[in-house]
Amino acid sequence: MYVQRNIILIIVGVAVILLIRLFFLQVVDKSYKLTATNNALRYDIEYPARGIIYDRNGNILVENVTTYDIMIVPREFKDVDTAGLCSTFQLSRDEIKHILKGMGRNRDYRAFTFLKQVSPGQYAVFRERADRFHGFYSVARTVRRYPRNIGGNVLGYIQEVDTSVINRNPYYKSGDYIGVSGIEESYENALRGKKGVSIYLRDSRNRVVEPYENGQLDTAAVPGKNLVSSIDGNLQEYAQMLMQNKLGSIVAIEPETGEILALVSSPTFNPDVLSGASRQRNYAKLASTPTKPMFNRAIMSPQPPGSTFKLVNGLIGLDEGTLTPNTTCHCGGHYPYGKGVGCHGHISPVNFRQSIMVSCNAYYCYAFRNILENKKYPSIDEALTAWREKVMRFGFAQQLGIDLPNEKAGIVASKNLYNRYYGIGRWNPLSIISLAIGQGEIGVTTLQLANMATIIANKGFYYIPHIVKSIGDNEQIAPEYYEKQYCGIDEHHFEHTIEGMHLATTGMGGTAWRARIPDIEVCGKTGTSQNPHGKDHSVFVCFAPKQNPKIAVAVLVENSGAGGSFSAPIASLILEKYLKGKVLRTDVEQWILNINLLANNSGT
Repeated sequence: MYVQRNIILIIVGVAVILLIRLFFLQVVDKSYKLTATNNALRYDIEYPARGIIYDRNGNILVENVTTYDIMIVPREFKDVDTAGLCSTFQLSRDEIKHILKGMGRNRDYRAFTFLKQVSPGQYAVFRERADRFHGFYSVARTVRRYPRNIGGNVLGYIQEVDTSVINRNPYYKSGDYIGVSGIEESYENALRGKKGVSIYLRDSRNRVVEPYENGQLDTAAVPGKNLVSSIDGNLQEYAQMLMQNKLGSIVAIEPETGEILALVSSPTFNPDVLSGASRQRNYAKLASTPTKPMFNRAIMSPQPPGSTFKLVNGLIGLDEGTLTPNTTCHCGGHYPYGKGVGCHGHISPVNFRQSIMVSCNAYYCYAFRNILENKKYPSIDEALTAWREKVMRFGFAQQLGIDLPNEKAGIVASKNLYNRYYGIGRWNPLSIISLAIGQGEIGVTTLQLANMATIIANKGFYYIPHIVKSIGDNEQIAPEYYEKQYCGIDEHHFEHTIEGMHLATTGMGGTAWRARIPDIEVCGKTGTSQNPHGKDHSVFVCFAPKQNPKIAVAVLVENSGAGGSFSAPIASLILEKYLKGKVLRTDVEQWILNINLLANNSGT
C-alpha cells in the first residue's frame, strides 16, 4: 500500500510538472508561440549601420551609404510584371529567370534575396512600381564607403558571411556581412551593432495586416560603435604616395603612447573597390595580382633587419658589461676570423658611438662574440639563450599584439635550431657570427623595427603598438595597450646609443646622411637586408626630435640596395611632414616620387 501511494504521488508530480511546462510554453514563453505560428508571421530584419571610423584628427576614414536588398517571398510570388522587373533593375529576361530559378520549388513564407545592394535610384523606381511586383519587398542595408584612398590594409573590408562563420557564431545569418581584414575584423563586435526585427501578422489571404502582439516583441536595431583610430590620415596618405612604384612597408609610431600614426604596405589597394556590388569581381583581380596588394607587408613579412640590429646587440653588450662606450675597434675592412665578414671603408679605429655612425661590421662581430663568450655563462648554449631572451625583450620573435589580424612573430635563432643543424657541441660563435649584423637566422617585421626605434627613443620601454585610440563615447581600448613594457636594459645605456644614431645623420661619414633635416635633430640607423632572390632590401629606423621624441619610423624598401639609399630619405620626409606639417625639401621629395623600383621586383 505504501509503495502504491508513492507511485501515485510520483505520477501526479510528473503530471503537474508537465502541465506547468506546457502552460509556460504556450502562454508565458512568446518565443515558442513565434515558432509554432511561423507561417502566419513575417519577420522584417532591421540591419544596423556599422560604426564610422575616424582618424586621430576627427576626419572620416570609413563611412556608410544606404543601399537596398530586394527580397521575395515565394508563397506570395504571383502575376509579376517580368518586363517591369527588367526595366526597373536593368536586367535581361534570362537574368530574371536565372534568379527566380534559384528559388526552386520552394513556396513557403521564408524570404529570399532577389537582388543585393540596389542603388537608391533603382530603389525609388521599385517603390513607384511596387504594386506590380507581388511578393517583393525591400530591406535597407548599408555598405562601406571610403572618402580617401588610403589604408586599405589597415582599415580592411567586409564581406558576406559563409557557412563556416554561421556555424561558429549564431548571431550571423545568411546574407549578413562581417569584417574580414584590418580594423573591420579586429573590432567587428563593436562596429557591427545589433540587428533589430519587426514582426507582422498575416491574415487568411497571407496579407500583412498588423504588427504582431502590437509590436511588443519588436526590437530596434542598435547602430555600431564609432571608432577613433590612431592613424593620421594626412601622414598615411603622404607615406603611401612616397611608396608608389615601390615594394615595401612603413610604420610610424608615437613613442609616448604606442599609437600607430601610419602603417603602409606597398603596393596597396583602394578599399572602395571591395565595397558594393562589384566587390567579388574586384577581389578576384586583387588576389591574382603578382605584387599581392592585399598582403600586409608591415606585419606579415619578416625580413633580416640588417645593420639596424646592431643597436640591439650594442645595448645588450653594454648591459652585459662585455662592451663599454669607450671600447674601440680597428677595422681593416673585414672581421678577420672564421669565414670573415666584410666591411665598407670608414674611419678607424672607432668607439661605440662611432661604430653606430659608420655602421662598422667588424666592431659588432667582436661585440657579439664577446657576449657569447662571457665567462659568467658556463656554455655557449646558455650564453646564446640569455642573449636571445634579451633580444625578445625588445619585441622580436613574438607577436607584439597589435590590434590588427594576422601579425607574424618573426624568428630569432635558438640553441635548439643550431643543435639540430650543426649537432650538439659542434658550433661556436664564429658559426653564427652573421647574427652580429642582423643576418642569418633572424627575421623581423617592419612593425617590430619601428617598435625597436620606439624603445630607444623612450630609453628602455614601449607601449604595445595599436591602431585604435577609443571606441564609442570615449570607451577605452584593451588595458594592455596602456601598460609600459620594459626591455630590461638600464636607461643610461641608451644615451650612448642615441648619440651614435644622431651622429649617423650628422657626423662625418655617417651612413644616414640622407636623413638629415634642417632644424630637426634626427636619430637614425641604416641597414641592408640580404635578399637571396635579388637585390638587397633597404632598411632604416629613426626617431625625432632627439629630445622628447614625437615620432619613430621604420622603412623597408624591397630590392633597392643599402639602407641609406632609399629608406633613409623616405623616413626623413615622413618625419618632416609630421613634425613641420609640410615638406620644405621638395627636391628630395620629387626625387623619391620619381623613382620606380618595381622593375627590380619582376620575380616577386
